[in-house]
Amino acid sequence: MEEFEHLITQRARSIDASGIRKVFDLAASVSDPINLSIGQPHFPVPEPIQRAASDAVVNDRNGYTVTQGLAELLEAVREPFDARFARDGRWGDYGALITSGVSGGLTLALMTCVEPGDEVLIPDPYFVMYKHLVRMAGGTPVFVDTYPDFRMTAERVEPLITERTKMILVSSPSNPTGVVLGDEAWSALVSVAEKHNVLLVSDEIYDAFCYEPVASPVGLVCPSPAAYSDRVLVLRGFSKTYGMTGWRLGYAMGPRPIVDQMTKLQQYTFVCAPSVVQHAGLAAMQVDMSEYVAAYRRKRDMVMEMLGEQFTITKPGGAFYAFVGVPDGVTGTAFAERAIERKVLTIPGCVFSERDTHLRLSFACDDATLNRGLEALVSVAGEVGK
Repeated sequence: MEEFEHLITQRARSIDASGIRKVFDLAASVSDPINLSIGQPHFPVPEPIQRAASDAVVNDRNGYTVTQGLAELLEAVREPFDARFARDGRWGDYGALITSGVSGGLTLALMTCVEPGDEVLIPDPYFVMYKHLVRMAGGTPVFVDTYPDFRMTAERVEPLITERTKMILVSSPSNPTGVVLGDEAWSALVSVAEKHNVLLVSDEIYDAFCYEPVASPVGLVCPSPAAYSDRVLVLRGFSKTYGMTGWRLGYAMGPRPIVDQMTKLQQYTFVCAPSVVQHAGLAAMQVDMSEYVAAYRRKRDMVMEMLGEQFTITKPGGAFYAFVGVPDGVTGTAFAERAIERKVLTIPGCVFSERDTHLRLSFACDDATLNRGLEALVSVAGEVGK
C-alpha cells in the first residue's frame, strides 16, 4: 500500500529477505523434497531438557528473570570457561550475560560498539546475518576475502583495518564453510586486534561440533581466541548443540565494560532470555552430546567421499555444512535451481558471499536423505559438465 511507503526507513529497505527463507518458502511447493538446506540439527531435543522445560512451566517459572539471566545458569556457563581460560588472573573479572540466542548477543554487541561510520571486518563467506546486523547498527561491513581456503587470517585482516575499524567478527566453526581456525590462527588474530585496539568477537555457536578438537584442561575442545586474550567477546549458545534452535538461548562472555552495556541494552530490547528455556539450559549443561557429534562427523565424511571427485570442497572441520564449489560455467544460483528440479534443496553461495560460485549444503539430516541428496547433486554436476 503506497500510503505507508514513506514510513519505511532506508535501513529496512537496504536489507533483502533472507535467501535461506526464500528456499524454505520454495520447499513448501516441492513434494517430498530432499532438504539439505536447513541449518538446524535433525535430532530431537534430548528428553532431560524437554522435561526440565516442562517442569519449569508446571512449576510456574514463567515470569521474567533478571536481565542478565538466572544466577544458576550464569554460574553453570562460567564454570567450564573459568576452568579452561582463567589463569594468572586472566579472565578474572569478565562480564557474562544470558542472551536470546547468539543472534541476540550479536545484536547487542553491535548496538554497544558500532556507530554510523564505524567499520566491522567480517569474513567472506559470512553467516548471512553478519552484514545486515552491521548495517542495522549503522556500521559498514568490510569483507575479508577468505577464498579459496576460507580461513580468516591475520594476514588477510590487517591490511583492511582503518581508523574507523571497531570490530573483527569471526565464526569458528564457520557457517557456511565448516572451517575451524586453529590455535596459531587465533593467536595471530588476537595480536592484530590488540595492536589496533579493536574488539575481536568470536561466534562459537558450533563449538560442540568440532571434528578435530584439541586438548584442554576440560577435555577435548574447539580452539578459541579466549585462550590468548581477555579482550575478546565470546558468543556461544544452546541452539545447535542441543537441537534447541527455536528456544533462543545463548550467552556472552567478555570485557566487563562491554558486557555491562550489552546487559543494559537487553533490558530495553529483549528484556531477558526466555525464562523457561533458561531452566532447561541448566539441564542441558549436564547432557552428553558426544554421540550426536560423532554421527555428524561421519556424515561430514560421507559428503567428502561422495562429492570430492566432482566438486571443489574445503573439508569442514566442524559445524554441519559444506560450502561446495560448483562446476565451471555455472553459477551457484543456477546450480541450486537445477538441483531443485531433482527435489534437492540447497542454498546458493551468494546468500553468504559476494560471489556466486558455491552452494551451501547442510548434512544435518538422516543418512538416507543425505545419500539421496548427494547422489542427485553428483548427477546434476555430470549434466552441467557435458
